[in-house]
Amino acid sequence: MSRYLAVIRGLYQAFAEGNVPSVLGALSPNVRWTEAAGGPYGGVYIGPQAVLERVFARIGAEWEGFTAKPAEFVCEGSTVVAMGEYSATFKATGKSFKAPFVHVWKFDGETIASFHQHTDTVLHTQPMHR
Repeated sequence: MSRYLAVIRGLYQAFAEGNVPSVLGALSPNVRWTEAAGGPYGGVYIGPQAVLERVFARIGAEWEGFTAKPAEFVCEGSTVVAMGEYSATFKATGKSFKAPFVHVWKFDGETIASFHQHTDTVLHTQPMHR
């Protein structure tokens, strides 16, 4: 297993355990984090603090039981692609969703330089509406 794949597997485990500091610690100070346009957090965020405030904190505040479970990984050079499924319940409506995802992680040396999310944003946003 490549060292990059090992890091990404560890990140999903840390996220599942609620260990956000571990996830943020693997990111480059200038990480480029891209959430899918049309999704609840769509946009590009630069740096771990922006990811924490604009993505992770909002997920924690707005969703119950949010999971991102990878089922398959592909690794080529310093790029790791994870394919899996999101699931959660939106707290304000009590409605749940499941949606497939593809995450593309790129490394620059030992840290993660970029993350790019691909998902069905319609499925992800439907529970947000009453």
